[in-house]
Amino acid sequence: IEIIDLPGYNITYSRWNQYAQAGLLAQLPGILRTIHAEHQWLQLAVQDQRIDGIISDNRYGLYHDTVPSVIMTHQLQIKTGMGSAADRTLQKMHNKYLERFAATWVVDAPGTPNLGGELSHPQTLPRNAVHMGLLSRFANESAGNESGDIVILLSGPEPQRGELEKILWAQAYSIERKITFIAGSSTATVPHHIPAHITYHAQLAGAALLSVLKNAGLVVCRSGYSTLMDLVALHKKAILLPTPGQTEQQYLGAHLHTQGIFYCTPQKKFNLVHALSATQQFPFHMPQLQGAYTIYKDVVDEWVGGM
Repeated sequence: IEIIDLPGYNITYSRWNQYAQAGLLAQLPGILRTIHAEHQWLQLAVQDQRIDGIISDNRYGLYHDTVPSVIMTHQLQIKTGMGSAADRTLQKMHNKYLERFAATWVVDAPGTPNLGGELSHPQTLPRNAVHMGLLSRFANESAGNESGDIVILLSGPEPQRGELEKILWAQAYSIERKITFIAGSSTATVPHHIPAHITYHAQLAGAALLSVLKNAGLVVCRSGYSTLMDLVALHKKAILLPTPGQTEQQYLGAHLHTQGIFYCTPQKKFNLVHALSATQQFPFHMPQLQGAYTIYKDVVDEWVGGM
C-alpha cells in the first residue's frame, strides 16, 4: 500500500467555549483555500498514480470529473451553534460541495433507529446521498468479561484534550473503583505518582485497546462519532463529555442522552463522583444497530463493480 502525505485542514479549537464559533468562522477562508489546493493536487495525482477510484474521508476537494469519487461523512446537517438560519445557510453550501462527488456515503444506518440523528438524517439530503451503515473495527467482536472497572479514554485536539486530562486525573484519585486511564496522546506527561487503583497508558491501540474496552463496566470519553460507533458495537455504557466548542459533539451528546443511550454532561464543572452516582439511575438503552455494521459491504461492492 503506497502512502502519500496530504496536508490537513489544521483546524484549531479555542480554550474558551464562548469564542469557539467565532474562531471556527475565522478559519473558514483558510479551509476553503485548502479545499481548492487539494483539488488541484488531485488532478496531478490521478495522472501520476493512475488512480481508478477515490474514497474521500471528509476531504471536500478530492472529487474528480472522470474518476469515480465518493465522499464519506456522517454530518450532513451542520450545527453552527448560531441558530437555525445559520444552519440552513451553511447546509446549502455544504450540499454543493458534497454533490460534486459521484456519491455521498453517509456513515449511519438508514431510517430509524440510527446514531447521528439530525446530523445524518436532515430534512433535505444531498441528491447523491447513500446511507452506508456504521463502521467500527470492533463490530465483529464478542462480549467481554465485563467488570465494574472504569475506562477513561481521552482523544481529540489540543488544548481541550489536555484540559480534560487534568480534570479527570485529579478526580480519579478519589474514586475507589479500578480505573484504566488512557491519555490519548504520545506526548502526554506520565504522572509521577500513579496510585494502585489506576492503570495508566499514554496511548493504547489495536488488540490492547479492545481488551480494555471489552472488559470495561463504564467508559468516560468524548462524544466523537468514531468513538460512539465503537461503543455501540461493543454494547458499552458511557459518560460522554463533548469537546467545548465542537457543536457536532455537543449535539450528539445531548441527542443520545435524551434517547437514554449514553449519559452526557458538560466538561465545565464536571464532577466524576456525581456523574457516577447519576448513572445509577440512567437507563442506558442500547440501540439495536448491529445489522448496520455490515451495510457498507454492499455499498462498496456496488461501487467497485460499477467502475
